[in-house]
Amino acid sequence: MPTIHHHIATLQETLKPLRQQQSIALVPTMGNLHQGHLELVRLARQHADIVVVSIFVNPTQFGVGEDFDSYPRTLDEDIAKLTSIGVDYVFAPSISEIYPVLPPPTLVMAGAIATQLCGQSRPTHFDGVGIVVAKLFNIIQPDSAIFGQKDYQQLAIIKQLVRDLSYPIEIIGAPIVRADDGLALSSRNQYLTDNERQIAPSLQAQLKLLASQLMEAKPEQKVFESLIAKTKKHMTEIGFDVDYLEVKTAELTDLSDIHLASDSSNTKSQQLVILVAARLGRARLLDNQLLTIKSTPQ
Repeated sequence: MPTIHHHIATLQETLKPLRQQQSIALVPTMGNLHQGHLELVRLARQHADIVVVSIFVNPTQFGVGEDFDSYPRTLDEDIAKLTSIGVDYVFAPSISEIYPVLPPPTLVMAGAIATQLCGQSRPTHFDGVGIVVAKLFNIIQPDSAIFGQKDYQQLAIIKQLVRDLSYPIEIIGAPIVRADDGLALSSRNQYLTDNERQIAPSLQAQLKLLASQLMEAKPEQKVFESLIAKTKKHMTEIGFDVDYLEVKTAELTDLSDIHLASDSSNTKSQQLVILVAARLGRARLLDNQLLTIKSTPQ
């Protein structure tokens, strides 16, 4: 069974002597763990001697009217799952332990990368993510930290944070873990009704179809925009309330920042990512799909 810590000082006291000769990996979570989280832990075990999992439902990343109060809190069940895969330490602090003053007067703001995509409808979300991740990095001082690629924008923001604040931490993106029918695993999937759960896998199916269409289409901005619009319309007809459906470069810059190839000469490969957020009933579902097209050098 992992050792459970609720206080910063005791966790730091425990980790300090271990850090001298052993590597530490951090897996930050908000609990209500599912198989996707456990895959993050397994990946962490491959990269470090000691694995620390944090379980903290972070109030600063929830906006007004979002599901902070109803977000599932299942600490005992989470610890049982973590015990089964050999986690060393669990850090499960109270809100007052993490935030002596709430809201915190100090912010860690990501800038332009955080104002697009999820940031359009959740304008304070990534500021909340920034402050809590920065605090966890300072508290635990891991050698590596594992984040899922399902939250693609969050992963990009964390990489930027580590770069800009000079954290000596390797950020490892873990592949999306899916149910057998393709639905990306998420704690919020439990909000789905039985009927909605039958519809939900269509989100990933539509992304795969759009990816194949984009790779086969004439690589022009207006062609891409037309295919994206048609896919969004079809998602809406299926029953999704689409927050956004966008295609970006792998670094989350706009397609206007690259030159799509107009012919087969003088081209290079360009990795893109399709990103979607859509509501289905009470659940807000996130997913993404990587693809490669041809572009002309700038």
